[in-house]
Amino acid sequence: AVGDSESPPGSRFVCTSLPLDAAGAGCPVPMQGGALPPEEELRATVLQLRETVLQQKETIGSQRDAIRELTGKLSRCEGAAGPDGKGATAAWRKELSKGKDTMGDLPRDPAQVIDQLSRTMQTLKDRLESLEHQLRANVSYAALPPELREMLQRRLGDLERQLLSKVAELEDEKSLLHNETSAHRQKTETALNALLERVSELEKGNSAFKSPDEFKVSLPLRTNYLYGKIKKTLPELYAFTVCLWLRSSASPGIGTPFSYAVPGQANEIVLIEWGNNPIELLINDKVAQLPLFVSDGKWHHICVTWTTRDGMWEAFQDGEKLGTGENLAPWHPIKPGGVLILGQEQDTVGGRFDATQAFVGEMSQFNIWDRVLKAEDIMNIANCSTNMPGNIIPWVDNNVDVFGGATKWPVETCEERLLDL
Repeated sequence: AVGDSESPPGSRFVCTSLPLDAAGAGCPVPMQGGALPPEEELRATVLQLRETVLQQKETIGSQRDAIRELTGKLSRCEGAAGPDGKGATAAWRKELSKGKDTMGDLPRDPAQVIDQLSRTMQTLKDRLESLEHQLRANVSYAALPPELREMLQRRLGDLERQLLSKVAELEDEKSLLHNETSAHRQKTETALNALLERVSELEKGNSAFKSPDEFKVSLPLRTNYLYGKIKKTLPELYAFTVCLWLRSSASPGIGTPFSYAVPGQANEIVLIEWGNNPIELLINDKVAQLPLFVSDGKWHHICVTWTTRDGMWEAFQDGEKLGTGENLAPWHPIKPGGVLILGQEQDTVGGRFDATQAFVGEMSQFNIWDRVLKAEDIMNIANCSTNMPGNIIPWVDNNVDVFGGATKWPVETCEERLLDL
């Protein structure tokens, strides 16, 4: 019970009995006089505040440790990003989430501490997002593992070698193409030069012949420098037949259709019509006059035969035998290795021509045999029913050269002879 003297006026207290364990339930035991002393109450408040401050310090310390740990992990992540950047970033974000959960339990009384922690966490979040974006968008070559770098270097080396090999192949192909082009150009130039020469010959009338023997030699002027030359020479002969087609209207005399000279004898074989003399056949400078008349400007086929036996000779004109004789250089063999000239009489072997003895006109089909042809064969040749080239000297294009302005032209003597009839 409380005394009335210590109670405020108009108040009264009701006292109730309590059990002994009521103090454990937190109900303060009333002091004498009805209240705690002021010193005890102040001391209890101070102790309560001190406990709260200690709890806040422990929380702040733990949060600082978490911040340091996260900052160190973040710095290591930014300094050396591993090949699995996304996985590491996810781990760091997980740790950060744990930190954020812990920091969410901070007491709200110290507002300055909470605000500072919020700004720090935002900074960490921004840095993490920047790092994640950089790892996704731009993985540098330095960040690649050594195995991957070695593989890339080997691949680059292989590509470089393949490129160099391809360049070498292209250079070889270029060189081969250049060589083939040069050879083709040289071959083309050779063919063009041959064609140009052929065209020049055709323009000059040298080789425009249907066959090698269908040409004539034209000697239009009486000079000492127009002539033709037979490339082949004669062997030693004991008989011969010489046939040719000729056309001339020169006067006096047609000149020398052909001559054969050997060393020591310029008149080994000569057929000549000089001045007002008849046509003459010379063998070893011996003379036989022939009953031939061919200066009418028409084509005529003439043949002369000779044999060393008794010096027998025959003369044919247009297939008909017009004369015969003997004792023309009897028992004299024709010497080999001389020079056969068409259109000029030789005073030396192959030269010293006399213009007054030159043949003026055209000739063709000059052939020589080493035997006396039968009259029947000569007739067939003259009427163009038989083609019998000479077995010693045949009339072919590549066996006749012309000089001094003499020319070769295509001709078919049999057809032209028909026109003369």
